[in-house]
Amino acid sequence: MSQVSATPCAPSNKGTGHVIERRSAGYHPSVWGDYFLKYDSPSNSVKFKFLGRVEGQIEELKGEVKKMLTDIMDKPLQKLHLIDQIQRLGIEYHFEREIDEQLEQIHKSYSRLDHEDFKVDDLHIVALIFRLLRQHGYNISSEVFDKFKDSGGNFRESLISDVLGLLSLYEACHLRCHGDSILDEALPFATTHLESINESKVSTSLAKQVSHALKQPLRKGLPRLEARHYILLYQEEPSHDEVLLTLAKLDFNLLQEQHQKELGKITRWWKNIDVPRKFLFARDRLVELFFWTTGVYFEPEFAMARDILTKVISLTSIIDDVYDVYGTLEELALFNEVVQKWNVDAMDGLPEYMQDLFKEFLQLYEYIGNELATKGRSYYLVYAKEVMKKLVSAYFQEAKWFHTNYIPTLEEYMSLQLITSGYEMLATTSLMGMGNVVTEHALKWSINDCKIGKAAQTIGRLMDDIVSHEFEQKRGHVVSAVELLIKYRGVSEQEAVEELQKRVIDAWKDTNEEFLRPTAVPMPILTRVLNLSRVVDLLYRDADNYTHSETKLKDYVTSLFVNPLPM
Repeated sequence: MSQVSATPCAPSNKGTGHVIERRSAGYHPSVWGDYFLKYDSPSNSVKFKFLGRVEGQIEELKGEVKKMLTDIMDKPLQKLHLIDQIQRLGIEYHFEREIDEQLEQIHKSYSRLDHEDFKVDDLHIVALIFRLLRQHGYNISSEVFDKFKDSGGNFRESLISDVLGLLSLYEACHLRCHGDSILDEALPFATTHLESINESKVSTSLAKQVSHALKQPLRKGLPRLEARHYILLYQEEPSHDEVLLTLAKLDFNLLQEQHQKELGKITRWWKNIDVPRKFLFARDRLVELFFWTTGVYFEPEFAMARDILTKVISLTSIIDDVYDVYGTLEELALFNEVVQKWNVDAMDGLPEYMQDLFKEFLQLYEYIGNELATKGRSYYLVYAKEVMKKLVSAYFQEAKWFHTNYIPTLEEYMSLQLITSGYEMLATTSLMGMGNVVTEHALKWSINDCKIGKAAQTIGRLMDDIVSHEFEQKRGHVVSAVELLIKYRGVSEQEAVEELQKRVIDAWKDTNEEFLRPTAVPMPILTRVLNLSRVVDLLYRDADNYTHSETKLKDYVTSLFVNPLPM
């Protein structure tokens, strides 16, 4: 299929007889169609009631795991491994208080140099302690790895045969901040030797862990996908704990059922909008966007947050395609004006397809306002509207650049494109349904260039540019950071990509620094922004898997929302 074509369209001014030639990006239709509608059907309730019976069993198993955590209070090594397993199996959210208490104890003990219990000469143990504590905001020094260097300042040769130690070091490196120079050295060291391990000399389970980690480090992995992967790996280990495994499987399947119900309802909302007919030019990616949202928060208590964010991001995706591909400059100016006024009476001059879109837009935000009002949080909506207005205004500025053939400077480009990445809007909108943890301070923080927010925008913008700039230039689009670096710095395409990848690495360091205590806002809020970056890392690492969603993204959706784990 041609990536770019001219599509005749109804005139923007009725009665003139003028037919506008529209650009088209040739996006493929929805992979899923009405597939998930069945989960919003009353006839499916028997299945749901049956699965609901496992809730009692889950509560019993949770009690047993809490006892396990208590029973190993005086066994620090067992404690570390149990916490790591609970996190990897995706059930940590049931035991947050207990794990916080245990890690606080470990941090106190370790920072007092009370090391005899920790096997400080074991690379695996030191790296595991470092990773777990950094994940929870403790600023443990990366100098703990100095002891693994020789007199020449290089990592010891003997470490090359310690595959588990290298794997733990590799995972720890992804928690590095600015100034952690030893981890900057350790990452290529660990990566190189993990890539060249002799799989016949390590267990099958460890070889699989290494292979997966090299593609998907834990810090950047989506919690649900990583949990599903690890559950299947964990059950192959002869030493696995049956209580942990059973709880992880039951919990995964019960959560999957809840997500299916939510997706069924959202699919019905989408079907009522009639996107394939009214907005044929746009990417029809509702299911993929629910996957995106579930990456931000999967926990049961965030059902309303998922509903709000999925609907907002779905309509935003259509607006993005209007500005990127379909609208004329005159129409885009009008639409921006109407959004800035946020008033249904202002839309009379819009073409029909834009009127349809703006009506859905207003109805959605009225719905969000009503949902927030029932929780006594009406003032949240002011922030949601502000970031959406800012995003549409930036879309219009980008469109003006394209339609007038303006080539921005790299600084101009980055300033605008951090906004058009949509991540400021998404970060603020993701807070709408989260509950009491979100305060007015947190909302103000989210819209004021917070470091982790800017890092997420940078990761999103640059990873997208790296993998999609060729496709976008073919169909007609404002220049990307890749083209601008080539133009203004006189570098090759490969050098431009390498420069942008360095900026992405720096943005991940900024993200990790924002988690170090004391934090600007509570951890649950920071985690939402971290998860937004994780989604981008997954979807844009090697291609634009959102736009071209028939392959990898289809597999991800299937594993989370279609196929339950076999019991």
